[in-house]
Amino acid sequence: MGRSQNSFIKSQKEKKRLQKRKEKEEKKKERQENNAKGGDLSDMMAYVDDYGNILEAPPGEEPPKKEEKKDEEGTEPKEAPKRP
Repeated sequence: MGRSQNSFIKSQKEKKRLQKRKEKEEKKKERQENNAKGGDLSDMMAYVDDYGNILEAPPGEEPPKKEEKKDEEGTEPKEAPKRP
């Protein structure tokens, strides 16, 4: 009596184990098919503009900004007073 019940439990455990293995393989195949990792480098690139905003496309070529000359103290030069 104990022997037949023991065999039944073993077979049930074996069935569950095989079922879990099958489900695991199916999940693995599904993950591999829907894998988005390892895309192109251009898809992963991000660009930053002058103001610190993140862009998907490279910023357009803009002419360099003119910077006014400043004296040693970091202030703008004063205009000389006009003499009549």
